[in-house]
Amino acid sequence: MTGVLEERAEIEREIAGRTVCDRLKEAAEGDPDAPAYSDPVEEGWSTLTYAEARQRILEIAAGFVALGLEPGEAVALMMVNRSEHVLADLGAVHAGGVPCSVYSTFAPEQVAFVAGDVGAGIAVLGGPADLARWEPVLDDLPGLRRIIMLEDAPSGDRFLSWDDFLALGRERLAADPAAVEARWRAVTAEDTITVLYTSGTTGNPKGVPLTHANVFFEVAATNRMANLPTKGTQVSYLTYAHIAERVLSLYLPLFKLSHVYFCTDLAQLGTVLGQVKPVLFFGVPRVWEKMMARLQALLATQPEEQQENVRAAMAAGLAYIEACQYGRTPSPEVRAAYEQADASLLSIIRSLIGFDNAGWLATAAAPMPLEVQRFFAGLGLKVLDVYGMTETTGAFTANAPDRFKLGTVGPAGPGVEVRIAEDGEILTRSPANTRGYLNRPEATAELLDEDGWLHTGDVGSIDEDGFISIVDRKKELIITSGGENISPANIENHLKEHPLIGQALAYGDGRPYPVAILTLDGEVAPGWAQSHGIAFTTLADLAEHPDVLKAVETAVAAANERLARVQQVKRWRLLPVEWTAETTELTPSLKLKRRVIHAKYAEIIDGMYAG
Repeated sequence: MTGVLEERAEIEREIAGRTVCDRLKEAAEGDPDAPAYSDPVEEGWSTLTYAEARQRILEIAAGFVALGLEPGEAVALMMVNRSEHVLADLGAVHAGGVPCSVYSTFAPEQVAFVAGDVGAGIAVLGGPADLARWEPVLDDLPGLRRIIMLEDAPSGDRFLSWDDFLALGRERLAADPAAVEARWRAVTAEDTITVLYTSGTTGNPKGVPLTHANVFFEVAATNRMANLPTKGTQVSYLTYAHIAERVLSLYLPLFKLSHVYFCTDLAQLGTVLGQVKPVLFFGVPRVWEKMMARLQALLATQPEEQQENVRAAMAAGLAYIEACQYGRTPSPEVRAAYEQADASLLSIIRSLIGFDNAGWLATAAAPMPLEVQRFFAGLGLKVLDVYGMTETTGAFTANAPDRFKLGTVGPAGPGVEVRIAEDGEILTRSPANTRGYLNRPEATAELLDEDGWLHTGDVGSIDEDGFISIVDRKKELIITSGGENISPANIENHLKEHPLIGQALAYGDGRPYPVAILTLDGEVAPGWAQSHGIAFTTLADLAEHPDVLKAVETAVAAANERLARVQQVKRWRLLPVEWTAETTELTPSLKLKRRVIHAKYAEIIDGMYAG
């Protein structure tokens, strides 16, 4: 414990009193021509340097001040990942304001709650699709004075186009640069740098204020864990309402002088990765699952001899990565087999998917199926589990490229304390922890105890080497009528290992045995059907096809073979639909909304227990 506290003190001395405003000034003046942000345009990419970006940020700050933004007042942001999102965010910070990125999948009622709860006086929206989520509730938001639109600003005093806003900012900054400088210089390390809202599986989302000091500690710890190069390339594609994306592609680049490329359309992520070849990449498990499914589908179209070559090479890759885990050393034979497989095939596959420069690949936000991790290990890639929350400013445990164990979320980060409570709950204490929820004293009291320990709500364990494993959410453990404690996530991960199954929900609380509701993977299932000569029109057709049902039955049986008897799925149903954030079964960060699914499909669940 002494070592942890000494490391914490060292980091705190390193970051004492610093703000993002100070850091951006250092970056822009120290390396003004370094490329900072690139947006896709028809002919390639449009790029801002760090000096150009800071100038634009100061102009935006001046614009916010001109619109009456007061220090501490919130600016709501809703748009895809593009340079304007980062510039508006940092512009608000430089004006003394508090940016708040809002999930673009939130329903209008949730948008109204967030904007009202955070006290947004100004909003910056991307275009008509974003505005459509705000329009039904604008009358409920009298405090929202101005709405800046990047595209298609409606007429009226409440709306302002992005171009007109920039012109206002340029004019005001030129006329009175001292006013903006006074604003950003007044910002302190203890000021709120953003408020993020937990996407929430039940009830209204909770606002999590984070300070400059929180962010600086998290970035310093992440840099130590990941050992990232300076001036590397990155891809930004997950929403900035998600803490991982915000830390990795908004704050961390300011310290590493990274060049951030924006992927504005998730359908183009594969293409962008191939162009950018990032030095780091983070994806929630669903992103990795879909990537694996696409690669498997592509492999299935190759001649059998080529498929066998790839399988053999991947077996060598998996053996090598597994032998590199903490406490183990690859034998000369395993290393030689991997080097041969890598030179002949694996390095080529990594290059094709844009990961030939990637030194740090990570996942979090939900349990990562071990089979997905093993698949990428077969390509010579370490997709490392990290673990954190919005409330901890991101990861507070992490596997590192040179210190990892597959199936765990790694040891505690630098300067971070972690312990397991008597009931198995994971507790953590560090300077990255939020001070509490916005306007929610009762929820804050449940989150933080009087000794400063943050209660994660997750059940886990710590092994003899300090590596932490997550069992499940404390409130989501299934207790069957026979008194057995079962992790639904464990069952679900085994079920989803079959490429046809897109989502799975295990149920069984208070019941005699577990059952499962399943959906097809909308990207993989059509290709699978074509390769098996199955004619279909819609995904619903496939969900009823005897051959598809037989394949899913085989997948359930395979999952059950790897589960204890009390954990095995006795009955299941395949739905004719996909689950998304828009259809309400998933949160914006693609976690299952269990209570929503339980209620929505109660009749189906009850039917599986009938008789």
